[in-house]
Amino acid sequence: GERGRLVRSRLGRTCPPPSAGWRELTAAGDGEGEEPGDRRGAAAQALRSRGRFTRNFVVQATAADWALALLGSLRRRLTALGAASAGPGAPRLVFFQHDEVIVHTPAGLAGEVAEAVHAAAGEARRLLFGDTPVVFPMEIAVVDRYADAK
Repeated sequence: GERGRLVRSRLGRTCPPPSAGWRELTAAGDGEGEEPGDRRGAAAQALRSRGRFTRNFVVQATAADWALALLGSLRRRLTALGAASAGPGAPRLVFFQHDEVIVHTPAGLAGEVAEAVHAAAGEARRLLFGDTPVVFPMEIAVVDRYADAK
């Protein structure tokens, strides 16, 4: 973080290293020939900024790791539901962005798909964080049109 080291998410995504300019500024925080405190102030600000960036990186990258695990588990579960379905069509993942997952499914499988989403969220939680009591809530809306999901 503030020391210029790399930080990683739960699954190993690594933040980019600080730039050469950042290293130069923070290494020479007591520059000569400048007004007292100018260089030190800029160096301290750069250190704090890097610290904020790396703390946020760990949170956001770990959330992306969790989403990746969720999607992998959900795809596997949807494939199994489609193979076991006697009716027309199979459930399929059609959209994912940030914290939204949209699955298109025959109405008769909607309940099982909702269960699959919850199960996939639980599996992703256990994969990344082990046996923790922390729950990652997944609000599910079963609708006839995508626009009605809120």
